[in-house]
Parts: sequence; C-alpha cells; structure tokens
Amino acid sequence: MKPLSLFVAGAAGEGIQTVGDAVARAFLTHGYPAFSTSEFESRIRGGRSSYRIRVADQPRNAPCAKADVLLAVNPTAEAHYRSALNDGGLLITAGQGESTDARSTVCVPFQELAVEHGGARIYANAVAAGALCAAVGLPLAVLQRVLADAFAARGEEILHANEASAKAGYDVALSQLGARAPTGLPERPNRYRFASAHDVIPIAASAAGCRFIAAYPMSPSTGIITSFARDPELGVFFEQAEDEIAAVNMALGASAAGARAMTATSGGGFALMVESLSLAGMMEIPIVIVLAQRPGPATGLPTRTAQEDLLFALHAGHGEFPKALLAPSDPQKTIEATVRAFDLADRYQIPVILLTDQFLADSHFALEKLALPPGPAKRHRADPSTMEQYSRYLLTDSGVSPRLDLGQSTHLVVLDSDEHTEAGHITEDLERTRPAMVRKRLEKGRRLREAMEQPESDGAEQAEIVLIGWGSTRGAIDEAVAALRDRGADVGSLHFTDVWPLPPLELRRDAQYWTVEGNATGQFARLLRSETGYSVEGTIARYDGLPMDAETIVRALS
Repeated sequence: MKPLSLFVAGAAGEGIQTVGDAVARAFLTHGYPAFSTSEFESRIRGGRSSYRIRVADQPRNAPCAKADVLLAVNPTAEAHYRSALNDGGLLITAGQGESTDARSTVCVPFQELAVEHGGARIYANAVAAGALCAAVGLPLAVLQRVLADAFAARGEEILHANEASAKAGYDVALSQLGARAPTGLPERPNRYRFASAHDVIPIAASAAGCRFIAAYPMSPSTGIITSFARDPELGVFFEQAEDEIAAVNMALGASAAGARAMTATSGGGFALMVESLSLAGMMEIPIVIVLAQRPGPATGLPTRTAQEDLLFALHAGHGEFPKALLAPSDPQKTIEATVRAFDLADRYQIPVILLTDQFLADSHFALEKLALPPGPAKRHRADPSTMEQYSRYLLTDSGVSPRLDLGQSTHLVVLDSDEHTEAGHITEDLERTRPAMVRKRLEKGRRLREAMEQPESDGAEQAEIVLIGWGSTRGAIDEAVAALRDRGADVGSLHFTDVWPLPPLELRRDAQYWTVEGNATGQFARLLRSETGYSVEGTIARYDGLPMDAETIVRALS
C-alpha cells in the first residue's frame, strides 16, 4: 500500500483519541502496522490537539509533519491544522468553510448523524471513525469488529448505537467521495497489537524480578505506576508516596531488605531524588529509576516531549560513584533495557536510570510479538552459609562486595551513608580506608563500562555521513537514512541504548558524524566529545516540544 499519514484534530475533551485509536486498531486488525502518536496541550478541555497515525506495509515508527488526510472535528482545529495537509490531501470536516476546496473536502455532520443514528451526540466519535475509514479504504466490517471488542461488554444497546453511527459516517463520506473513494484495502494475514514503551515497563519489571515500586504521580511517568496499581497479577507491591523524596527512599529501603525495587518520575521529581541517588551510591544499594523526560526548565511543557535530561541524569548526585543510563527506543527495546537495568543494578549494586520521554509514553507501536526474558531473573547474592564473618563492604578486585540482605540470615548487615569500613561502620581513616573505598566504588564503574553494549549500526562502518542517535529518535533516524539513500546520499547511523557509561568506541575520522537530539544544546554530542575527544560535524536538534521526525533530519542535511 501507499504509505498514509492521518491526522485527527480537535480540542481536548472532544474524543479525538477515541477516533484515532479506533481507526488505528482497524488497520492493525486488517493486517497493517499502524503507528500513532499524540500531541496535546496541558489542559483538560479546549485548546488544539491531534492524534496522528502512520500506516505502511512495513512499520514507520516516527511522526510525520504532513497529513494525507485531516479529520477536523471543529472549525478551530481545521484552521490550525489545514496547513499541515499535503497538496492533494483530503479534509474531512463537520461543515463547509469559506476557504474549503470542495474537490478535496468531505463534509460530515458528526453530531447530527450521531443523534439521528445513535440517539445521542456522544456517538459523534463513531461517526468520525466511520468517515475516516471510508476515506482510506478500510472496510466498514473491520471497524465494526474493533467497536465490538471495545463496547460489547457495555451492552447491546451501546454497541448497536456505535455501529449504526459508524455506518452513517462511513456511508456519507463514501457518497461524497464518489469516484475519488479509494478501492478497498486488501486484508493481510499479519496480526498486530498496539503498545507504548510505558505499557511494557511494568511487565518487563515484573519479569526481571521487581517486587516493589514507590512513586508519586508526575506526567509522563504516571501511566507506569497506575499500570502497577491496576494489575496485582504482576506481583509487584505498589505504594503511592507523599512525594518523590519519600518514594525513592521507600524503594531504597525495600531494596536493602532484598526486594528488587524501582521508582518512576519526570525531571522535576528526579531533581528531588538526587540526594537519595548519592545515598544509593554510598550505601551500594541497587535501584532502578525511570526518568520520563519532558521539556523544562521547571514545569516547562508538561504534556510535550524532549531529551533534555541526559546530562542532568549523568551528573546527578554529589560525590563520585558509578551509575548506568539506558535509553530505549521502542517497546521491545524497552523490555530489554528494563530487564538489563535490574540486572545491572543488582550485579554492580548501583542505581540504574531508564531514560524515556513523553513521545515513548504516548506513542503506540504495531507489534507482532514481544519477547520477554526466557527464564527467571538471576539474583546476585552471596550465600550466608559459606562465610563465618561478613563485611558488607568487603574490598574485592572487582569492587563488588558480597551482598546479604537485612534480616535474611544470622549475619549482621551494616549500611551507612557516611564513609565506612568494610564492616559498614563510620570511619575517619583518611590514610587507608577512605581512599580504598573510593577506589572500590570507581572500580565497579570500570567493570560496568565493559558490560555496556555497543550502539546498533546501519551502514556506519562505510558511510560518508553517520547519524548518531539515542533513545526515542530511532524511528525518525531510520526513516531519514532510507530517504537520504533514495536520493543517492551515502548515509548510515549509529543508535545508542546504553548511553552511560559509553562502551569503548572507535569513531572513524573519515566520516561526518551528526547527532540527532531532542534538545537545544547537543547533549549527547557533548558527552561524546568529553569521553572520546571526537567533535561531531553538528547536531540536528529539535526543542519545540514535538518529537523528532525524518523530514527535519533530511532538511538539515539537504
């Protein structure tokens, strides 16, 4: 099929997500990989919002700045988003505006049809979904199956009202399109499910052995903690703390007692956790922290996306101690990164920060399957029966001390936030113990670096131009590389999931490297320069609160 970009635009509270989600799931049901993302203002009602869908034969996991079809549910949305419509694109609107080109417009009275066929204005969303399906060639029966899955449990009357309203919108749009109506989209045998990166974090954490999470709600991390709260089958105890400081300290207490533990927050909440991050470093307590980024400073744009917290997370905490930063790019990578985060935290007794963002929280990817770890999580614990005496901070060649949990054996486990002896007791021995403990902690960092994974390469070994990305820019970079190659450019990419410590890297001196980042200052470029001495050619940056797209990258290199 020809790739499609669809926008459903309106105000908060008008159900545009309901419309877009129904149509996206209809594509999935029909065998086509749909990708969706949302952009919305920080308000309950009103404003300007859009739900964007991309569909092609193969997944395209990045937003598109232009629409082939724009469905606007109110005149304000039509006026605002009309400039995003491609030349020759189709506008679906509730009424004929003065500037509307009738040749490329379908007028569907959403609310009137909802009242007539469904009995209430609330079914206008089903009317709109039906009209959009007609405009892209999706059979009505496919949409009706999606509606049946969504509404069958709510009773036959509600289901019938939705189905009748969807048919009314479908028929009106089809009749106005006439000869312009696309031929029916053939069904494919593929079957997909929808998931966001944040949807899979609770599943992956549970599989990795997590048994405790404490958190305070903060967008865009809130969905993670509510998933834990709603699903007791995950086997993870959830506590909504009174604030982020309490949350991280609860998680540290649970970890000290032997439970794999985590917390989740955004930039402002993470700022409150920083002192306890150092506490974890000194006491060598494993913890996983999800840092879901959004634009700052301060409250910034709480419903928009950014990659602005990389260097903040890297340098967070006073004193010198090792930590790891992982930045996944899609749901499957998020599962893998989450499982690795718990293993690294446990193996090296360190904090591990999982960097996501609003884009990964709100975007939904088409998935044929998700691969979870094949076996039970490996635990890195000492055997108390093999030792007569126990020292929590025993000096070892690796820097990693044998770990026993509080109250789990006859051995005394002493933890201290002050500098301490091998046994865990406060010390002012500046001649021997303090230097030895600093070297011990830093040795863990050196061993940790050896465990970090190399970036994934797409032709970077030979390409003239290499795009370097991390985290959520992956889909946009992949699409941009393909588009630039079609134009004859010699382009490749390197994409990092393990962003700190950086694995050992060898960057070619005969290539142009560009970082692609959702921040204004090229934070990953600065990290590369400080760690490798290599200065990139430049940074392709986006910092308006919207996610990176392929068009922005291609335009920067054209």
